[in-house]
Amino acid sequence: MSIAVGSDQVRLLRVEDAARLLNIGRAAVYDLIRSRRLRTVKIGASRRVPREAIDEVIALLIEESTQ
Repeated sequence: MSIAVGSDQVRLLRVEDAARLLNIGRAAVYDLIRSRRLRTVKIGASRRVPREAIDEVIALLIEESTQ
């Protein structure tokens, strides 16, 4: 069963879904995670990105690009 990434019901996104929303590759998402610019939670062996962290990282990237 697949849940649409745009669905408001999805609160925790897989890295692949976060990459799709940000229009970047998976490796770039992992770089953001490693640099602690993108918040995640760990559930077992999986990383999930809280939906609100997407907006936070976009704001951070905009701020960084204007400095």
